[in-house]
Amino acid sequence: MQFWLVSTDHFTDKLWFKEEDDFKMAMNIPPLIATTMAVKILSFILMSNHVHFVVAGSRNDAQTFINRFKKMYSQRFSKKYGSQSLLLKNGTDIRELMLENESLEKGIAYVQMNSVAANISLTPSDYPWGTGNTFFRTQRPSGRLVREMSSRALIACIHSISSLPGNYLINNDGFVDTASYVAVEFVESLFRTPKRMNYFLQHSSKAKRVQEGISFEDSFVLSALGYLCYHLNRERNISQLSENQQSEVLKQIRYRFSADPNQLARVSGLPYEEVCRLLELI
Repeated sequence: MQFWLVSTDHFTDKLWFKEEDDFKMAMNIPPLIATTMAVKILSFILMSNHVHFVVAGSRNDAQTFINRFKKMYSQRFSKKYGSQSLLLKNGTDIRELMLENESLEKGIAYVQMNSVAANISLTPSDYPWGTGNTFFRTQRPSGRLVREMSSRALIACIHSISSLPGNYLINNDGFVDTASYVAVEFVESLFRTPKRMNYFLQHSSKAKRVQEGISFEDSFVLSALGYLCYHLNRERNISQLSENQQSEVLKQIRYRFSADPNQLARVSGLPYEEVCRLLELI
């Protein structure tokens, strides 16, 4: 069996997920794909401007999986927001992980720690958009089994007419619980104990990048940006403002939420260099 770390390029001036419902919509895509492919999902995380997956299968399986994920999410994003080419030129990196040198454990830990490194969760288990709370659980999740739901209710939830196994659990947040389709038993046997898994989490390359201070999620900052644009200038989009108005809004967001230029570029859709100029950093 082969294992792969599949990562998409980071957007610098746009977001994959603008609000909580976008994350929920995307969380229902991996199980839909996994039920139609031989690929096994070991771990994943959805960040605001990129995603990571660790999967088992052939390299072609890994490439097909991420291509389908990007296509399905892009179609749903387009239907909601009217954007026709969100992921058209978004690149993908696929790297093999090995059992022999513990790179598989390191790859899973790398994925799990993304939200912690971004300062938007204290631990992987605090971040809902991925497998952060999937392994070595002490409590069973609550929700409804697919077989207990009507076809109409399931379609409304997963935004698809595709079927899912009856024993899959739709959790109370409205998406398929990751333990229903992720290879939980394999991952737990790989790490053997929670303590050993925590060791890899704490010593991952992502853990070393954790900074002091509180960061706000892109979706929250995006919402605040829209509010300030309207509150200060009666326009809902920063692109409709003059340069002076854009500069003032960006400076206020930076001050209020400790947002750095990279985050401001993502949420505003303005080029990084333009954001720096408006903030008078260059």
